[in-house]
Amino acid sequence: MRLALRLARRGLGSTSPNPMVGAVLVRRGEILGQGWHRRAGEDHAEIRALRNAHRRGRSPRGATLYVTLEPCCTQGRTPPCTDAIIAAGIKRVVVGATDPNPRHAGRAYRLLRRAGLTVIRGVLQDECAALNEAFNHWMVDRTPLVTVKAAMTLDGKIATETGESKWITGERARACGMKLRQASDAILVGVNTVIADDPSLTFRSQNAAGRRHKEPGLRRIVLDSMARTPLTAKVVTDADAHLTTIVVGYRAPKKRLAALTRRVRVIVAPPSKSAPRTPHSASNLSWLLQTLGSEAVTSLLVEGGSEVNASFLLGRFAHRLAFFYAPKILGGRDSRKAVGGEGVGRWEDVLTLDDIRWRRLGPDLLLTARVK
Repeated sequence: MRLALRLARRGLGSTSPNPMVGAVLVRRGEILGQGWHRRAGEDHAEIRALRNAHRRGRSPRGATLYVTLEPCCTQGRTPPCTDAIIAAGIKRVVVGATDPNPRHAGRAYRLLRRAGLTVIRGVLQDECAALNEAFNHWMVDRTPLVTVKAAMTLDGKIATETGESKWITGERARACGMKLRQASDAILVGVNTVIADDPSLTFRSQNAAGRRHKEPGLRRIVLDSMARTPLTAKVVTDADAHLTTIVVGYRAPKKRLAALTRRVRVIVAPPSKSAPRTPHSASNLSWLLQTLGSEAVTSLLVEGGSEVNASFLLGRFAHRLAFFYAPKILGGRDSRKAVGGEGVGRWEDVLTLDDIRWRRLGPDLLLTARVK
């Protein structure tokens, strides 16, 4: 199962809105075949493991299949994996995590047992479930799992008073931040970040030859109530402009709106009677997350400034955070904090965290945690 988990992780950043899944076929201690799900619409891990066994001249009949997630049992873009497992003559299926879809959860186990197979479930269950935390959340709630990411000094500052911030953390921390982008379906910033830094908001990695290259597919969301995004900004003009969505308020100037609409996708946040009528308001963030969820965005990485971070964290829209700390002190009452907003009025309302983990990245520290 640990091998199946390692295989599954190879699908990081490419399987959404499907989960990452790995599978290994074994008989009498010999690995017959192995595989992982590579991309939505392509063969699932179980099918790849079966085909790998056939290519190696190994029959799967009588073998045990180890798979990190309950096999699919319904027709989607690909046929049910349960049918292929039964047809292959596999004797035993060992599963890590159960399908989180309430309509399917446990159904594959019943189908396989009815066909005479032995089914063992829950092996390395926590690790297998954690692998697809975003998919599991989206499958049940139909909104993306939200992670707030920020890089700051030890005193919690993300930029000087004038907005200067490059680079707070070192190379290892920045590379880890890129991996967070790789694992996300979309990245969100506020318009002030676009105006100040003109970021690309893309994911770049190194290929086998060591050359840097850009990975396609990361959606870019900009919160921009008054349509102030410059028409020369990279998110509007580069080759990935078709992946950019600018969320504006209903009061945005029509000329600016029209100019942006000719270049990127623009959506207008609905007005709200009970909250400030900007894309940052609680009702509009709720609407935005529901909209993204309906478009199969399973994970959202928030890399906003002080106010955007506060909107997601203090508004209780964030599920996880990733805070990078550099061994530096910035100080200054007007320098920019990682989390701004109005704060909380009572100590009992303070945001608390669990599943806390610290990681050393060269001179920097990374805190990852779940928001309670």
